[in-house]
Amino acid sequence: MTTDIADSSPTDRLAERPGAAVQLVGLHRSFGKVRALDGLSLDVAAGEFVALLGPSGCGKTTALRALAGLDELDSGRILVGGQDITRLSSNRRGMGMVFQAYSLFPTMTARDNVAYGLRLRGVGTRTRRRRAEELLELVGLASHAVHYPHQLSGGQQQRVALARALAVQPEVLLLDEPLSALDAKVRAQLRDEIRRIQLDVGITTLFVTHDQEEALAVADRVGVLHAGRLEQIARPGDLYDRPRTAFVAEFVGLSNPLRGRARSGELGLLGTRLPLLPGSAFEGPVRAFVRPESVTVDPVPDQDQGHGAPIGRVLSVSFLGSLCRVRIQLPDQDPVLAQIPKAEAARLSPGSPVRVTIRPVPVFAEPA
Repeated sequence: MTTDIADSSPTDRLAERPGAAVQLVGLHRSFGKVRALDGLSLDVAAGEFVALLGPSGCGKTTALRALAGLDELDSGRILVGGQDITRLSSNRRGMGMVFQAYSLFPTMTARDNVAYGLRLRGVGTRTRRRRAEELLELVGLASHAVHYPHQLSGGQQQRVALARALAVQPEVLLLDEPLSALDAKVRAQLRDEIRRIQLDVGITTLFVTHDQEEALAVADRVGVLHAGRLEQIARPGDLYDRPRTAFVAEFVGLSNPLRGRARSGELGLLGTRLPLLPGSAFEGPVRAFVRPESVTVDPVPDQDQGHGAPIGRVLSVSFLGSLCRVRIQLPDQDPVLAQIPKAEAARLSPGSPVRVTIRPVPVFAEPA
């Protein structure tokens, strides 16, 4: 027996379905002696797009699978919309999930793949077909409704998988490395499409990725995981500019770990006084994390050598389009990386003497 949802049903209007708040409270999960989750707690607001970022083995995929009901927790609680779903089976949790592998049925058209979850729920043929076509239009594949997976590109197959996850009107959308199998250009296009669709639908979304550029480009907030714990969660700009731990400072983006001495909340480094971020070591020898774009590089004429800031030597210059990365050896420091405009880098070559200074922006420092 099937149920047919009336055309006027408000649940057919995807954009009118609000997202649900998600709370992960003290999640623990071990596999033998390995602690995949070690007291992980996280709050996600209704309709928010949160990316979970971290190195391999940090627990980000385990957290997603636990939320989906695909992995059993040792302890902890999961709440969605204020309801404790920790002991619910996966098919009762109201989740839509998109995996790294597209997992489309090869003998079904794109439209039938999208409608598959609706068919399992007993939705009538007419409504099932209409909703599948609506979602294919949302992901930009309305003209590919009757194409089979082998007739679609990798990016198009992933769009179908996304439409299929949205078709059942989940409360939460879970994305587990959904773009990692695609080439760089398609990844950039599809990540922007995923964000557009998420905003159109208004669904709460958790996006697991190891790609920092993806996470920082599309998420409302990014959570950095390390050894099963949440190191920091913040808006992308705050996470990059104001790390709260040494791990975040070193893991997110590029940083130069430079040695200096802190005193009264400031750091003396290469002739510049730098303010220290909260959580830093405020006194004594420290290792500070300085962004490459905060490093300035000036060629040194022969007659000026021996005056002013320490003189370094250029080790290499790497071309990155409008920018270049310059690697410099300084006295008593590890090599320093600077990111400067291409026009400025044109004056530099390996072996040339340069003077290096640091812009006085806040940095994070740990005890040396």
